[in-house]
Amino acid sequence: MSSIQNLQSFDPFADATKGDDLLPAGTEDKIHIRIQQRNGRKTLTTVQGIANDYDKKKLVKAFKKKFACNGTVIEHPEYGEVIQLQGDQRKNICTFLMEINIVKEEQLKVHGF
Repeated sequence: MSSIQNLQSFDPFADATKGDDLLPAGTEDKIHIRIQQRNGRKTLTTVQGIANDYDKKKLVKAFKKKFACNGTVIEHPEYGEVIQLQGDQRKNICTFLMEINIVKEEQLKVHGF
């Protein structure tokens, strides 16, 4: 039987720019805002995808003060640093991130319910 050559995968768009003129400085493609159900009526909101240029601990401090909830930064093995906040803060986080120009509306991806 003849030997089959395993072809290397080639991405023709690898050298193309990501559209940096659309992205504010230091953000990734999308910021994912998810909600998780805890026990009973309790929920947990997670924010993933904020670039490393921003200090996530300072963002959590601002979130906690503005939304009157508790929060923390968790190191996730797959997603990196993820912000967790108590309660359903999805709409609050979206408006806050757009107000301080960290992200544009088309970069936000809200998951859940």
